[in-house]
Amino acid sequence: MNASADPVPTPMATIDPAEAAQFGKLAADWWNPKGSSAMLHKLNPPRLRYLRERIDAHWNTDPHDRRPLAGRHALDVGCGAGLLTEPLARLGADVTGLDAAPESIAVAKAHAEGQGLAIEYRAGELSQLDGQRFDLVTSMEVIEHVADPAAFVSGLAALLAPGGLLVVSTPNRTPTSRLAMITIGEGLGRIPRGTHNWKKFVTPEELDGMLSDAGLKVIDRRGLTFSPARGFMLSENLSIDYFLTAVAELP
Repeated sequence: MNASADPVPTPMATIDPAEAAQFGKLAADWWNPKGSSAMLHKLNPPRLRYLRERIDAHWNTDPHDRRPLAGRHALDVGCGAGLLTEPLARLGADVTGLDAAPESIAVAKAHAEGQGLAIEYRAGELSQLDGQRFDLVTSMEVIEHVADPAAFVSGLAALLAPGGLLVVSTPNRTPTSRLAMITIGEGLGRIPRGTHNWKKFVTPEELDGMLSDAGLKVIDRRGLTFSPARGFMLSENLSIDYFLTAVAELP
């Protein structure tokens, strides 16, 4: 990761202990594609497609290059047991995974070791990484679980190297997302009950404002929708879930 002579502001605490405990209970089952985290396994392919698209566009890398992040440092915030962190390592990055739940980090470390992947995993707050900068920062389906979304975004921005890339995904706060993710998803047991609080969902406009206030420039928006025939897929429809990509502009 890139060293910087400038002090990095210390982010305020953003972890919601109740949310961390909720996900910690699911840690042991994280890598079971048919278990309590089955929905995350289904979300991962379109996540990776979008992320690869943004990586290639930002760094002008060859779409056929299997290690486009070689020589770069990546941070996966809210990494859970490493469903996205491990693919980042396979794409060539020197990766750090951070999560609020120590139970998830323990599972992540064990799984990465079994895969022969060298990933640095840490449990705790963003402030643990003060003074470090990363070329790529990802945080997927996390901001809706933190205590202070604006402080969380500020913390992400503080860890991004000049010219770096930030990719965030989160559910939108719409009637459609309430129906899809809570009434149907949690109601029918496809998502563990209590996973989401619809009132904490963040709209694209709200997140865009937080990123701008943190000194970042949003360069792309993309939706994530569900089709019974095709499963989860990228879309221009942001009403259920969406990605925002932002950059830290060079001085």
